[in-house]
Amino acid sequence: MRPTGSPATAEFRAARDSLIRHREDYQEAKRCFGWPRPAEFNWAFDWFDVVAAEHPDRTALWIVGDEPDVRVSYARLSARSDQVARWLRDLGVRRGDVLLTLLGNVVPLWELVLAAAKLGVVIIPAMTTLDADEIADHVVRGRVRHVVAASALCDRFDRAGAPRAAEADPDLSRRFREVTAELTRIAVGDEVPGWHDYAASATAPASFEPDGATPADAPLLRYFTSGTTARPKVVEHSHVSYTVGHLSTMYWTGLRPGDVHLTVSSPGSGRQGWRNASAFAQWNAGATALVLDHERFSVEGLFDVIARCGVTTFCAPPTVWRLIIQADLKAADVGGLRECVSAGEPLNPEVIARVRAAWGITVRDGYGQTETTAQIGNTPGQPVKPGSMGRALPGYSVALLDETTGAPGTSGEICLPLDRSRPLGLMIGFGDDPAKTAAVMRDGYYHSGDIATVDDEGYFTYIGRADDVFKSSGRRISPFELENVLLEHEAVADVAVVASPDPRRQAVPKAYVTCAAGHSAGAGTARAILSHVRERLAPEQWVRRLEFAGHLPKTPTGKIRRAELRAAEARRFEVDAPPAGNGDDAGTSPRGVTEFWEEDFGERLR
Repeated sequence: MRPTGSPATAEFRAARDSLIRHREDYQEAKRCFGWPRPAEFNWAFDWFDVVAAEHPDRTALWIVGDEPDVRVSYARLSARSDQVARWLRDLGVRRGDVLLTLLGNVVPLWELVLAAAKLGVVIIPAMTTLDADEIADHVVRGRVRHVVAASALCDRFDRAGAPRAAEADPDLSRRFREVTAELTRIAVGDEVPGWHDYAASATAPASFEPDGATPADAPLLRYFTSGTTARPKVVEHSHVSYTVGHLSTMYWTGLRPGDVHLTVSSPGSGRQGWRNASAFAQWNAGATALVLDHERFSVEGLFDVIARCGVTTFCAPPTVWRLIIQADLKAADVGGLRECVSAGEPLNPEVIARVRAAWGITVRDGYGQTETTAQIGNTPGQPVKPGSMGRALPGYSVALLDETTGAPGTSGEICLPLDRSRPLGLMIGFGDDPAKTAAVMRDGYYHSGDIATVDDEGYFTYIGRADDVFKSSGRRISPFELENVLLEHEAVADVAVVASPDPRRQAVPKAYVTCAAGHSAGAGTARAILSHVRERLAPEQWVRRLEFAGHLPKTPTGKIRRAELRAAEARRFEVDAPPAGNGDDAGTSPRGVTEFWEEDFGERLR
């Protein structure tokens, strides 16, 4: 263990302590903070091991699931990551190699991330929901040389590159077979023939010395994005961009040393581990990363964990928050809870109001991407404007560039300057696509692809992805603005708004709706929802079409795949005849019985 750290440790600590000291003074935090920019930095050695030496018995990782709790101290995780790094090196894993993990929320996942950092290995923490074809894509495009997988998932590698993948992409199948001939395979759990047993790492020597210094800009992490619009992008982060960069996330969340922080992913997203339970922000603060690993999510189970484990800070996406407010909020024991935040997509104001009324805590929205750490957020102790995602976080300078002229203004694409104010939390680039990297890093800015507005106090409001925003009757339509209004209706459990082709207006807003408990899909419910929108929005924003859906297509992290819904709309209008009526007296209609248009109701809409 390396208890004293390095000069880079002192620089990192000064930046971190400044944010903690000014955690409720936004202006002072912005003024005082500067990114530490050491030439050499290894976060596992230069920070995690230092915290482990200072607070050896403090819990670093706490996994709560259907099995008994697992708690691992900073000292234990530090020592095990040394041991795992030594074992991997003995297996032939070398600096610069790429290692893919296919693990759920198990301790080896976090051991491997720290061990990879110490070795100088690039790690791809992958989703456990990947199928064989997706594994082939990850291995080939990620340039993977070593794999660590849960024993129950190892057979997917045997199926990867098989006939189904070959039919879809013969070249991918061929390249996968070439790569896997030399692939190091390690299984976690039961022994698997032909795979090394991860349990053998416990017999390795406990000491580890790196084979050299770590350049701060060397790659550490490759993330495959959730793919809301196209096939996943390969986002590459350095040894500082996603470790030190998460100081901004630490500040937005309001983390303090010794906190117990819980991040919950969307139900049904799979036990994918690192992406939603990434612990860099927690461990930057010297806090405990609490991971929820129940097979089936329930709000009651969540409340029990918050109370039993003494959770102080909590983060969840809007899909989870909308489930939470359907429960008895006042019955929950949240006496130890200090901070609540929401990430993934904008949070509708109704959720914020109801949680504040029951718990006395304001849920604070924030914004970031896989390509960055938290960029924008409502920070502790500061006023929250309903509908706003907050102000630029310390270390981030945010510009809104007009989508046509490229000029900065109060409305446009969220962009980050690439001059001396370039944020440390910005990715290196797209690991397999230099052309795409150049496209998003053009003209002196990183282009996020997201549209927002900003007011004179610096508060940003999210409008949508550039592909999701559309015009109807000459007015720009934000799907999120309409969805927030729709979610206020008692019959709406979840909703997605997309453009639906229209010969007169070019496009009109169409809502895909899943019904809340106690409500059924039908003409009466559709009429009530469409009328609700008319009462609250200008005519240019009225939802003109509505379709009931059993579920909405989402990424594994809970984001709605609006591109899939838009494509479905485009295909239908290419092949279908003009739809017939579908109201109370509807006859046969190519739209089916779950889709309703405003003209179906005539004067019966308010």
